[in-house]
Amino acid sequence: MTTPQSNTIVQRVWNYCNVLRDDGVSYGDYLEQLTYLLFLKMDDENQEKLNKPRSVPAGYDWRSLLPLEGAELEAHYIKTLNELGKGGGLVPVIFRKAQNRIQDPAKLKRLIELINGETWIGLDMDVKGEIYEGLLEKNAQDTKSGAGQYFTPRELIKALVDVMQPRPGQTICDPACGTGGFLLSAYNYINDKYSPLDYDQLDFLIHKTFHGWEIVDDAARLCVMNLYLHGIGANGGSSPIHVGDSLAKDPGDRFSMVLTNPPFGKKSSVTFVTEEGEIKREAQTIVRDDFWTSTSNKQLNFVQHVKTILEINGRAAVVVPDNVLFEGGAGETVRRKLLHECDVHTLLRLPTGLFYAQGVKANVLFFDKKPASETPWSKQLWIYDFRTNQNFTLKTRMLQRADLDEFVTCYHPENRFERQPTWSESNPGGRWRMFTYEELAARDKFNLDITWLRDESLEDSANLPAPDVLAQEIADDLEAALEQIKGVLSSLEK
Repeated sequence: MTTPQSNTIVQRVWNYCNVLRDDGVSYGDYLEQLTYLLFLKMDDENQEKLNKPRSVPAGYDWRSLLPLEGAELEAHYIKTLNELGKGGGLVPVIFRKAQNRIQDPAKLKRLIELINGETWIGLDMDVKGEIYEGLLEKNAQDTKSGAGQYFTPRELIKALVDVMQPRPGQTICDPACGTGGFLLSAYNYINDKYSPLDYDQLDFLIHKTFHGWEIVDDAARLCVMNLYLHGIGANGGSSPIHVGDSLAKDPGDRFSMVLTNPPFGKKSSVTFVTEEGEIKREAQTIVRDDFWTSTSNKQLNFVQHVKTILEINGRAAVVVPDNVLFEGGAGETVRRKLLHECDVHTLLRLPTGLFYAQGVKANVLFFDKKPASETPWSKQLWIYDFRTNQNFTLKTRMLQRADLDEFVTCYHPENRFERQPTWSESNPGGRWRMFTYEELAARDKFNLDITWLRDESLEDSANLPAPDVLAQEIADDLEAALEQIKGVLSSLEK
């Protein structure tokens, strides 16, 4: 529940934004500068009020900014950003490649004064996190910046975490963490459900539970700050987030749980090959001998990567586009191997209109990694069709957590082996249905793109999606068809 204290601070933060918006600074740039200054201010408060060691060296700390103004302030601020971005640890992740986007030194001075007028360390963690999460969502809505690609709808994340039920002592990873939505939601779930935690549990939760990779500097810094505002990684020298391409190599670490929404898009700038196969059409090649097949499709590579980084009996929830479910060639290989080596037990089909990238057809694939076996681990795939005859938008009908209540109930997280279908011959409108491994294996190319509900939109042209959505869907289908053709040609060449 939003508190009066939260409302007051939120309004002040938006006032800060207005100061910079007058100069044409985007939400993304504003949020970036706010991140730098808030971190410096709270680091100062940690030392002054809580007697904790400083994370920032003297001369580049908050107090070094306060007496300056004009060109002198601007020059020192730029130097501070440059210096704090060097080295390793949490601080350089936040300040990595940092730049001053505030061109008017007077506006920078005003922003510093506004932040200095508030005691941030005294705010409840939830209040600070709520402020920052609101700014992240606002930034995602700023379509000109393209920031939406790093933002997964928080109501969807909450539902996924509710069925995954993370526990104290587990390690949780997001190899494409964006601004940290999955990690933060898992933290909130554990903190709320198992509170009060004892000292060892709390220390593990803050310093050892969460691990993430993010290739984009701006998103990584926002993620680290978002976690820091909730106390995750605070007072520690290392960052829970690694800046870099998680697909570049096997990190060696194994995790209890993986929650992730890898970036959409058909092709990677890098081709990943196994030891058996080699593809030379890309400028750069990385060998992943832990992968089942060679492909430039980055969603298929992320599925293979998630399989690798899970510990035995580790569990995953991965957002994937439709092409992962039906694409031939490498796609078929990945599906066959995944169903054999893991227990692929649940598929949630998502409607369009949930993501800031318009027209995206996405799903959530749930699977558990298992030990080596001669027989397939997957026995039953339960599919919840949340797509057919569902219409959501980012403005007029936004997704609410309650919209996914039936899915959470059907998933039966307490014991998924006691699930009951809602679909039957007498109830053909049921959205929850089970398919056996044998039924899946009988489908062409192990196609998991399965529907059974009558689509009312096909019977009423007035309900067709917007033209731009239709165009994007057609483009996606054409790209998927092209990938299948390439797979056939590649097999012929061999």
